Parts: sequence; structure tokens; C-alpha cells
Amino acid sequence: MSPQRTLPAPLRAVLRRLPSSPGVYLMKNADGRVLYVGKADSLRSRVRSYFGARGPEDVRISHMVTEVADVQYIVTDTVSEAYLLESNLIKEHRPRFNIRLRDDKSYPFVKITLGEDFPRIVRTRSLKRDGSRYFGPYASASSVDETLKLLRKIFPFRTCNLDIPEGKRVLERPCLLYYINRCQGPCIQAIEKAPYRETIGQIVDFLEGKQEPIAAGLRREMADHSDALRFEQAAAARDKLRAVERTMEQQKMAAFSRAEHDVIGMAREEDEACIQVMQVRNGKLIGREHFIVEGARDVTDPEVLGSFLQQYYATTDAVPRALLTPVLPSEADDLAAYLADRRGVRVTISVPERGEKRRLLALASQNAVEALARERAEWLADVAKRDEALTELAAALGLERPPERIECYDMSNIQGTSAVGSMVVFIDGRPEPREYRRFRIRSGDTPDDFRMMAEVLRRRFGRVARLRRETGALSLAAVGADEAPEEGDADPDAAGGAGERSPTDNWAVPDLVIVDGGKGQLSAAVGVMDELAISDVPLTGLAKRFEELYLPGRPAPVVLPRRSQALYLVQRIRDEAHRFAITYHRDVRGKRALRSELDDIAGIGPGRKKALLKRFGSVRRIREATVEEVADTPGISRELAERLKSHLAREGMLA
Repeated sequence: MSPQRTLPAPLRAVLRRLPSSPGVYLMKNADGRVLYVGKADSLRSRVRSYFGARGPEDVRISHMVTEVADVQYIVTDTVSEAYLLESNLIKEHRPRFNIRLRDDKSYPFVKITLGEDFPRIVRTRSLKRDGSRYFGPYASASSVDETLKLLRKIFPFRTCNLDIPEGKRVLERPCLLYYINRCQGPCIQAIEKAPYRETIGQIVDFLEGKQEPIAAGLRREMADHSDALRFEQAAAARDKLRAVERTMEQQKMAAFSRAEHDVIGMAREEDEACIQVMQVRNGKLIGREHFIVEGARDVTDPEVLGSFLQQYYATTDAVPRALLTPVLPSEADDLAAYLADRRGVRVTISVPERGEKRRLLALASQNAVEALARERAEWLADVAKRDEALTELAAALGLERPPERIECYDMSNIQGTSAVGSMVVFIDGRPEPREYRRFRIRSGDTPDDFRMMAEVLRRRFGRVARLRRETGALSLAAVGADEAPEEGDADPDAAGGAGERSPTDNWAVPDLVIVDGGKGQLSAAVGVMDELAISDVPLTGLAKRFEELYLPGRPAPVVLPRRSQALYLVQRIRDEAHRFAITYHRDVRGKRALRSELDDIAGIGPGRKKALLKRFGSVRRIREATVEEVADTPGISRELAERLKSHLAREGMLA
């Protein structure tokens, strides 16, 4: 629910005159920046609902409403037009509170210029209503280039930009492609329009997954050349046939149906989602691309999926008859109607529960998981992007130089139980798992993130402060040590992280400390540093929901640009700290759950505990047994049996 506030007069005037027509609205802040773009069947009802007494239920949108200073709107004739316009405006403005395709460029397509007498096949990023046929979108230019490379192996077609009308010779001599059989030479009238366009028709069929007729034709062509002893031409037809058959074998995976399906897989991690689109046509997988969506934190799977599908299909005419999705997207009926308008026939959206379709859906989701992990790994491996991120971060936070060592702290607990803290370290923009540390919280039994953050930082920097006082060091760089880890301070982690260390094994001092949380966590960190008289370590608090960075003494947060490498780095660091804390918390909680009342009794170790449980089967049955029966257990004396029964009785465990 959004907090009630007095709306500025211009905004109240806009809300009063909103029409009841379908359309698109743009929410803007006081600086005129677009915060959110939305669509509506009725602009009046939808927009006014944001500012009513109840307000939006979505916390993310509720936060956005508090910043809105103006609303602009565009009326459309139909809801389908609103869908398309909304997608274009999101792409243009990249609003902070919308779910967005991460890339700020247009996606590439394969374009066949059917409006020309002798069509060309080229790569393009713009769609025009010029009579051309488009295939895509593809996730990258390299994907398009691979497709064009395959087509050139099989079909000869022109790639030049010459204007070649039918019946006119435009060159005296053809280019090299003609002599190596990669072009049929329409520029010198070596081929007429009809047979050339027949080749183009075969290319269209190939891209649509209709390769069987093409393969059959190549087999006939190879046989005819062989019978006529034209062995060179027969070999060329054979090589083309092999390329087609190899493609067919790679695509053959969905023989359950001859219908048109797009299978949509999804994987999510923190603020990002990866959507895998597998295009199945005529029982073949003709295309597989993945796309990264950002702004997905605190947004439901149906909303993420619905926003992606709307933006994706707004850019392509290749709308299938059916979409198979892991969950029903938000506003699924309206989305299906929008897609039907684009396709011209009914389009269904469904969640398969069993059979081959469910298997394909699981495969698409698994590919999405792997693609998301690969995207993150590739970013971390890109030195130029890491350097750019560190430089941008230093400028945004007012640091003298890019931070070499960054430490990030996060807490994890369930209602105060099994509370733990994590410290992850990034050096030169890359994670350094050997430097990770984990802290078991010792203070308090109630959940208090501020207290826990203060405890962890006090333990991390306590020895730094003490050594600084003892040595009179003018710089923390001359100290760089934590107090010796105690039990639980540095437990080994399954995915990496440090184990126990000796008191002389110092930790380097960070160039930047990030605490996961907003002003409260930052205030706790500042309090600890003031208490320890440490002023050389820059601090910042990272708000969980909106990636806002808070600095000590500054009420307004630093908002990194949505497309900046610095923001991407900060998100990676925060996500890693969260993962590391959750992993340790689950480990501690699991060990606690497996702990038995027998572990608290002196004299009962693993061997005697095993013997007792082997005989009685459970602690409940031990409680019900007599002292004599317990003492009959191998290794258990009568004295120990009496102490065991007394302990269970004292703890109120007796039946």
C-alpha cells in the first residue's frame, strides 16, 4: 500500500481529465524522468488506482508512486495497439520500475527483401513494412551470421546492394561470388527472375523448418547429375544435401507435434531473469535464443514472463499458434488476444503438465539456467568491463581511486534463530572465495539486523583498531588484521570460502565496504567504525529493493545509471554475499535440526549415542524406559543411565 501524500495540483488536474479509452501512460518524476510505462483498457481506471486510498499492492510500484510528479498518456484505438506502443516506449525510455530486456540495442534479424525482383538476404536491426520477410529476433549478431553462413553453403543468393530490375544487365562482369558458385549472377542476367525467386522460396522454407522437400530435391538433383556423368555437379549437390541433413538431425527433437510452438524456459537470480525461447516448427527445433531481463527483483514469475513475452513478440512477426510456458503469464488472456491480432489466427498459451511437451519445457528451463550462469561468468572474465565498473563506482561514491578490494556483508536468520553473517571479497572486480568469511552471531536471541551487522563488523575490524592503537599506525594499510577467528567465524563452505586461520594470518584492509541494506544497516556500520576510531575505510549501504547506495552523512542515495557496468558489479557483489550467507545459514540450521537431546549430556559421545538409538530407536523410547533398561545398553553404566534419565526429567522430557 502506498503512503498517502498530498498530490501536486498539476497531477491532480491530469487525474481528473483522464479518458476511459485504452492507451499507454508514462509516470514521471519531478526531473521529468520516466519512472514507469504501463498500458490499460481504461486509462482513467488504471492510472487513478495508483493514487487511491488502497494504492498498489506491489511494494515496488508503491515505492514508485511516491516519486511520481506527472503522468502523460497516449490514447490508442485498441488494447493491442497499447501493447505494441508500451513495448516501444519501454525500449526507448528503459524506465527504472519496468521489467526490461537488458540490452539497449535492437535485436538482429535475417531479412529477405521480397519486395525486390531479385531478393537479397541480409542482417538487419530494424523492421520496416516494405514487403520484406523477417526471421528472428536473434540474441546476437553472431547467431545471425552463423545462419547466413549455413544458407550460403546450400543456396546461392546475392548479397550486394545493387538495384537489379528484371530484364536489365547492371554489370559487365560479375563479382567473385558468381565464379565460386555462391551467387547466381542476376547482375549480368545469368539467371531469370522466376528461377531465382524459386531459390529464395527454398530459403524461406528452410528457415521455417521445411527441409524435407529441399533434401528430396537435392537427392534427385544428385542422381540426375550422376546418371549424366556430371560428377562435379553431383558432388556439389551431395555436399549441399549433407548440410541439409545435418541441420535436420540437429533440429529433430520434437516429433510429438507438427504444430507451431514456442517453448519458453525461465531462470531467475536476484534482479535478473533469463528467458530461453525454443522455436519448434513442423516437429523441428529451428531456433533457440536466450534473452536477459532486468528489474525482476520482488516481481512474480507471471509478471516477469508476461512483460518479456509482450516485448519479445512486439518485435517479430514470427508468432506461433501456441506458447508453452512454465507459468501462465500475467494478463494471459489479453496477451493471447494481442498475439492473435498480430498472427491473424487464434494463439494459445498453456502450461503443460505431462508428456513430451513438459519434457521440452524442462529442457528450455535448464538451458535458461545454464545461459544465465554463462552470462555472469563471461562478464566476470571481461577485464575491460570490470575496469569500467570499478572506475564508474569510484566516481559515483567519490573515492580517490577505483577500489581494488571490496568487502560486502549480509545477514541471514529465521526469526533470530541460527543467525549468521557473511563477508564476501571481490578483488579487481572478481570474487575471491579464499578470502570469504562467515560469522555465527553470538549476541541476542531476537532478530535485529542492525545489531547483527554491528557485531560482525566489530569482530572484523576490532583487531585492526587494536593493532593500530598499539603500533600508532597512521594508515590502516599497515595493519590489515582481524581478531583470530573463533568457533564458527570461518567455517569451510561447500562452494569455497576460508576455513580456520591462525591468529597471525592477517586479512587485508578493504578499499570499500558495502553493507547489504539501507540507512539502518549503514548507521550500524558507521557506529562501529566510530567506536573503533576507524575513518579510513569508505562505507556504503546498498538498499535491497532498488540498488540505491547510501553514503554516511548524505540523506539522498546515489542511484547508479541502469545501464552502467558499476551497477552490474554492485548487483553481483550483493547477490554473492546473499548466496554465501544463505548457504551458511542452511548449514547451521541443518546441523541444529539434527542435534539430539543426548548431545547435551556429559559422558555420552557418538558411540554411546549410537548404541542407545540402536537399542531404543528414538529419544522418546529412552524417556519411557527404566534406569535398569538404559543401563543394560553396552557402554552405559548405571550411574550414566541415572544421569541421562535425570537430565531428561529436568528438561521436562518425561512422558
